Amino acid sequence: MTENTPERVLYVITCATPAARKVGTLVDLAQQRGWTVCVIATPQALKFIDAVALEQQTGYPVRSEYKDPGTPDVLPPASAILVGGASFNTLNKWAAGIADTLALGLLTEGIGLGIPLVALPFLNAAQAAHPAFGRSVKELREADVRVLLGPGGYEPHVPHHGSKNLADYPWGVGLAAVERIAADS
Repeated sequence: MTENTPERVLYVITCATPAARKVGTLVDLAQQRGWTVCVIATPQALKFIDAVALEQQTGYPVRSEYKDPGTPDVLPPASAILVGGASFNTLNKWAAGIADTLALGLLTEGIGLGIPLVALPFLNAAQAAHPAFGRSVKELREADVRVLLGPGGYEPHVPHHGSKNLADYPWGVGLAAVERIAADS
């Protein structure tokens, strides 16, 4: 690393879920623990976040699209990635190897690069019951992605009640998992 490159860089990827509205909570927690944080949003997540506030909070632009070819990257390389508010859609696409957005491109590549990867889902019980979802979680876990679903992680909420669970969303559990994995790397 050069002397201008931060040592511990956490990419926080957020998806189009109500949890995205509170992703600044995770940014605060990570910064308090000494992480440099960069936020990447899925294109639909932009509807849920305050990108200007997150840019002020992190000191980096919120990215949602691939950069233009030949232009330098404005973000330092990731040491770890946490997907907070990981949606049903993103988790299924990630497991299938689909990289049609910057967020998914980083996630699919992250597996091959061996970057510590944590997914903190935000979905309802009806979505979690879909057979494709169970297969996706299994595949991601087999690829060494820590999917924090179930006891000790995120318990899927009652359909149409997701926003009521935001105060209890386990951002700290996600960050603790990232730190455990990063320490072992």
